[in-house]
Amino acid sequence: MEEWKVVRVREADMEKDLPAVEELEHRCQVGLCGDTAPTGDDGVAKKKKEEGMSLCVEQIGDPLARVRHTPEHVMLVAEFGEGKEIVGVIKACVKMVSRGGGKQPKPYVKVAYLLGLRVSPSHRRLGIGTALVRRAEEWCRAMGAAHATMATTTSNAASLALFTGRFGYAPFRRPEFLGRPVHAHGLHVPRGHQVFELSPEMAAAAYARQLPPQDTEFLPADMPALLAHKLTLGTFVAVESNPDQSLPPSFAVLSIWDSTRSLRLRVRGAPALLRASLAALRALDRAAPWMRLPSIPDIFRPFGTYLLYGLRTSGPEGPALLRSLCHHAHNVARKNPACAVVAVDISPDDPAAAAVPRWRRFSCDEDVWCIKNLNPADNADDWTAPAPPGNLLFVDPREF
Repeated sequence: MEEWKVVRVREADMEKDLPAVEELEHRCQVGLCGDTAPTGDDGVAKKKKEEGMSLCVEQIGDPLARVRHTPEHVMLVAEFGEGKEIVGVIKACVKMVSRGGGKQPKPYVKVAYLLGLRVSPSHRRLGIGTALVRRAEEWCRAMGAAHATMATTTSNAASLALFTGRFGYAPFRRPEFLGRPVHAHGLHVPRGHQVFELSPEMAAAAYARQLPPQDTEFLPADMPALLAHKLTLGTFVAVESNPDQSLPPSFAVLSIWDSTRSLRLRVRGAPALLRASLAALRALDRAAPWMRLPSIPDIFRPFGTYLLYGLRTSGPEGPALLRSLCHHAHNVARKNPACAVVAVDISPDDPAAAAVPRWRRFSCDEDVWCIKNLNPADNADDWTAPAPPGNLLFVDPREF
């Protein structure tokens, strides 16, 4: 092979490689303006609609933000040619998560997450993505991971083909992204509903009862650390002020994660008429705030989001209480000018999903999680089967 065609994959030197990695990811983001997302992208083009609009996600800030929370993490870069130009990057982390699926010999297993695969648009179809994934999987095996997972979208055919075809990943779970814009005015929480904030310690105890590892997939073993993280703005519970004593007690609980520092969303492909209409609505609301018009921020520029996680309900009034908690989360988001959308990633089979307020244009059902057994000799450990009834899926906001 000629020297200029050689691809070398190595661990990134953050001090030396950070500018080149940021420039590479910027080039890949710019490529989103076309019809296809960058090869290997793990969810940047979150949604494509027949009318040409799409909801996109752009990572910002620390390139390791999605993996740094685990002690075992790595960023690999691909160098190309004699000039050693950085033309590809991938991140990976390994952590203990719950297996779910009822009684398992081990309730927690070590799972690897492959994230942020990017290949320079000018260096695709040269085997760079393949080299990065292979090296990342080798690292994950060395760290003791039993399984590897990645996430993409059904519209990202290149990414699906790479992982399911070449690397043997199997489509696995299909969480939905449910989003709702932050209005200029607060949303109503009924007087009959009371909202309380739990301390991280109380929240961990509550989730230990509501999310048992034998019935929950991908619940992180470091759940208390997640709840106490500085970007978890709080865990909130809603109860009835005057519950009917003849009925089982009802409550709802959720946690709020501030992702405005690590990612930006934007809507592209919107018709000019829609842009003008929303701009006019904002102007009218500023001029006459007493009318309480449902104006929303400028979503056609990059904006931040709050992610809700750990949504659980109980009792006959649980869904209504969860809607009140979602309204409360919206009102919390109003205090942050950088936040324009409140969203949740949740399994469509989760009973809590139906109670989550959402806007169709800010929601996406194209997400696909894929999984691979990193130990082929262990044929008994097949995690690709459909989840049993009542099994819950936990989506860690740190990996969004």
